[in-house]
Order: sequence, then C-alpha cells, then structure tokens
Amino acid sequence: MSFDLDAYLARVRLAEKPASDVEGLAAVQRAHRLAIPFENLDVRLGRGIRIDGDSVFDKLVTARRGGYCFEQNRLFGDALAALGFAARPLLARVWLGASDTPGRTHTLLLVTIDGQEWIADAGFGGSYSPPMPLVDGATAEAPDGARFRLTTDRRGWVLLRDGAAAATDGRGDGGAGWTEQYSFTLEEVAPIDLVMANHWTATAPGTRFVDHVVVSIALPHGFAALTDRAYRRYAAGEDKQGMIDDPRVYRMRLSLMFGIDLAAADMARLDLF
Repeated sequence: MSFDLDAYLARVRLAEKPASDVEGLAAVQRAHRLAIPFENLDVRLGRGIRIDGDSVFDKLVTARRGGYCFEQNRLFGDALAALGFAARPLLARVWLGASDTPGRTHTLLLVTIDGQEWIADAGFGGSYSPPMPLVDGATAEAPDGARFRLTTDRRGWVLLRDGAAAATDGRGDGGAGWTEQYSFTLEEVAPIDLVMANHWTATAPGTRFVDHVVVSIALPHGFAALTDRAYRRYAAGEDKQGMIDDPRVYRMRLSLMFGIDLAAADMARLDLF
C-alpha cells in the first residue's frame, strides 16, 4: 500500500512532520489519541473489522471514524514507518477486570530508536499511556497525572498504572494503587496472528467488544468514555458522569465529544435504548 502521510498528519492535527526520534514518537502517539477515538461500533453493527492497511486508512482517516486496537495500531504503525521509524507489532493480554488468564486480544508497537526499544500504543482504550523505554522499572507520567510502570515477571513484560479511576474506561480498580493493564512478550508477531486475534476479539460471544458499545478518547488533560449508555468525562481534575437516556443525546455526544457522526438507523441497530 502507499501511505498518504499528509492526510494522516492532517487527521491527527499535526502541522509539521515530526522527527523520527523519541520526541517525535511521543508527539505522533499523543496527537493520534487526541484526534482518533477508540470505538467498536462496527462490531456491534455486524460489519466486521478489517485490519489491512488500506481498509484501516479508509475508515480512520478518510471516513474520520475510530476503531479499536488492531485498527488503531495498524494505522499508527504504518504512519511511523512512513515517518522513518522502525516498529513492529506485539500481542498482549489485558488484565483489567480479568478473573482468569485472558487471551492475547490487544496489540501494541515495539519501536527501536538509536538502539533503545520503546513501547508505543495508540490503541489502548482503557486509559492513555505515553511511550515508555523497554526497561524493567521504567516509569512515565501521562498528561492526566496517572503514572505508569513497566515490570517483568513470569508472564513477560507488565504495564501497570496508578492514577485517577475517572481517567479510565471504568475497568479495574484505578485510583487504588498500581493496577495491571496488560502483559506482553517480545516474540515476533506474524500478520496471521493479528488476523486471528482480531477475528476472535470481534466475534467471540460473551466478550467485551461483542456484548458492549465502547467508545473513548484522550483529552488534553483527561479522558472521556462511553460504555453502552454510561458516560464519563474527566478533565483537569473534574469528573462528570451519568447515564444517557435519549438516543438523540447519545448521537450528539458521539459527534461533539468523540467526532463520530452516526446515522440514526445505525443508532437504532446498536439496540441501546
């Protein structure tokens, strides 16, 4: 595929092409997450999720929609490649709210800059985590004030978060100390691994993305999330939450906060009201 870098940069509202260094990586990831919402609406609408580069670009850039991790980090990875970064996908197990060992239903990127490996993730819908060096004990702070830490154990690498629960999508026990977000290993991920993980995530009965409507977006100093009809917005320390009882209000919220313009017929097919 040929990647239209100018269109991507316009979509994420970056006026200039970032350098292929650590600062550039952070700038692209941050801009991406502020501009492109995390969402699973097409799963609920029965449209399927395609993760080839052209399909993802058409949906997230051209059609100005959002997507979940397999779409988001495919687009992010293609953009990084076009910017001159060396990056490859990893698969992860999300531990938020898990009672048993979860499957590898999340993908993130491993980026190498001047010999140092970094993790970067534009597709984690639970909260906003900044790029971090792949170093045991490394820490970072997000713009919403949450702290992140990388550790290792028998599962491989583990990302933990300590911050306000309001700046998450509501899973886990945010605000109650360090909470495991996901674990991952560095083994090579083949394209078919992503295809199979994406297919399971989008179709398995009784799972989060099949049973619920999930939308989120990072804010400059906070986070906003919709889970079915429950809405929450955390910005600069102020927490607002409630239930949406009117489909017209829901559509307006999708448009104004998340930049998603959903047709009335699709709103009805979500079967939320």
